[in-house]
Amino acid sequence: MDREKLHQRLADLDALALAGGGASAIEKQHARGKLTARERVDALLDPGTFRELDRFVVHDCQDFGMADKRVPGDGVITGYGRIDGRLVYLFAQDFTVFGGSLSAAYARKICKVMDLALRNGAPMLGLNDSGGARIQEGVKSLGGYADIFLRNTLSSGVIPQLSAILGPCAGGAVYSPAITDFIVMVQKTSFMFVTGPDVIKTVTHEDVTQEELGGADTHHAVSGVAHFTVPDELAALTLLREMLGYLPQNNLEEAPRRPTADPTDREIPALDTLVPANPNKPYDVKDLITAVADEGRFLEVQPEYAPNIVVGWVHLGGRSVGVIANQPAHFAGVLDIDASVKAARFVQFCDAFNIPMWVIEDVPGFLPGVNQEHGGIIKHGAKLLFAFCEATVPKVTLITRKAYGGAYCVMNSKHIRADFNFAWPTAEIAVMGAEGAVSIIFRRELEEAEDPVARKDELVEHYRDTFANPYRAAELGYVDEVLLPRNTRARLIEAFDSLENKRDRNPPKKHGNMPI
Repeated sequence: MDREKLHQRLADLDALALAGGGASAIEKQHARGKLTARERVDALLDPGTFRELDRFVVHDCQDFGMADKRVPGDGVITGYGRIDGRLVYLFAQDFTVFGGSLSAAYARKICKVMDLALRNGAPMLGLNDSGGARIQEGVKSLGGYADIFLRNTLSSGVIPQLSAILGPCAGGAVYSPAITDFIVMVQKTSFMFVTGPDVIKTVTHEDVTQEELGGADTHHAVSGVAHFTVPDELAALTLLREMLGYLPQNNLEEAPRRPTADPTDREIPALDTLVPANPNKPYDVKDLITAVADEGRFLEVQPEYAPNIVVGWVHLGGRSVGVIANQPAHFAGVLDIDASVKAARFVQFCDAFNIPMWVIEDVPGFLPGVNQEHGGIIKHGAKLLFAFCEATVPKVTLITRKAYGGAYCVMNSKHIRADFNFAWPTAEIAVMGAEGAVSIIFRRELEEAEDPVARKDELVEHYRDTFANPYRAAELGYVDEVLLPRNTRARLIEAFDSLENKRDRNPPKKHGNMPI
C-alpha cells in the first residue's frame, strides 16, 4: 500500500472539488457581483466550523455528452456548521458548475442534509443560485425537486427553514424556497419566477424584464414572496445570522435569551404623547415598538409589503417576542387582504416555534370595497382570525387607540384566548367610530333636527364618552388593565415573565382547515 499515492489522490480530488467550475467560471461569477458558493458558506458560518458532506459525489448521467463532464460535488455544497455557536445545516448551490442546475445526485445531497437537520432538530439554510433542473437528466431531475419539496413540507413547523436567493431561481426551483419560513433576496442580482420573460412574451405577448417580473424589489413590495431584500450578498448572509438570534433550534425549544443592559422597568415618557389628540391623525407604530424593545432593536419582516400591518421580532428583557401591529401611518392601519395574509403567516410561525406574541392594536376595521370583497377579504381576513385562535403561545395585546368592529375580535382579543389585554387611556373600543355610529343610531333624529350639524357634534361627543374609551371593556373584563403609556415596557416584560410556563393546547386532530 503506497500511502503517499493514496494521500495524493485525496488531495487531488479535494482540489478538483474546491475549484468548482474553474477559474474562468469563478471570474464570471465575481463579475456579476456575486460570491462563489464556498465564499458564501465561509461568510455565513462561524470561522472554522463548516464540515462538508458528499464532497466527491458526481452525477450518473450518460446522455448528451454528460458522461465526460463530471465535477466532484456536482454543483452543490452541503454540510453543517455553527452560527453564534449553534448548529445549523445548509446547502449552497454553485452556479459555476453546470449553472448550478439540479441533477438527481445533487438532489440526493440536499435531501441528506435536510434529513439530518430534521433528525437533529437544527435550522436548515438554503443558499440558492441555480439555473433550474438539469435538462439532460429529464424526469430524474424533476423527481429530485419533488424529493426536496417533501422534506421542506415535513420540516415545516419543526425546524426553522431559511432561504437566501442569491442568483436565478426559476421554474420548479422556486417552490422549495416558497415552502420555507423566510426568503431573503438580493437586489439586482437575484430573481424568482415560475416562467421567464421569454415564455411570457410567447404565450401572453407581455413584454417584461427579469427584474420587473421576479426581481427582489418586485417580490418584496408587490407579490409578498420575499420577506427581506438587501443590497448585496454579505448583507443577506449577515441577515440570516441575525434572524437566527430570534429563533429556537426547533419546535421543542425556546428561542435563546440575549443578555441586555436595558432596564426592564425603564419608563418611556415620550409614549404618553405618541397618540395624537385628533383620533383621525396618524402616528408611526414603529416609534412605539423601538421605544419599548431592548436597545431599540426591531427586525421587521416584509416592511414594503402590506405596510398597513407591521410584523417582526424584538427582544423584551432578553426574551424573543414576535410583534404584530396595525400601522396607523398607512391606510389608517386598516386590515385588507394582503395585511391579513402577511400577519396570519407570521402568527403561525411564532406559534409553531414557541415565540410569544405582542399585538399592538389600532385598527378601524376591514377595508371596504368591491375589489376587496371580490378578492376574498372574508376568507383572507379569516386566516388571521384562525391563526390567532389556534395559537397557544403567550399572547399579549396592547390597544393604543381604535379597536373597532370585527377587527377588534380578530386582533387577538380576549375572546380568542389572549392572555393579557392592556389598553392605553386613548383606546377606543366599539362597534365602529363615533361618527358612523351616530349617523346610524340617530339618523331620524338628525334628519328632524333644527341644526343637524350641532346636534351631531353633541351626539358624537356623547358616544365617545360612553363607548370610545377603554373603560366599558375594562368593566366587562375584556381589558385586563389600563396602562399609562410610559409604563408599557415594564408591564409587558412582567406579563411575559408571568406567562413563561403557560400550558395550553388545542383539541386532538390531524390539522385544522384554515380557509386557504
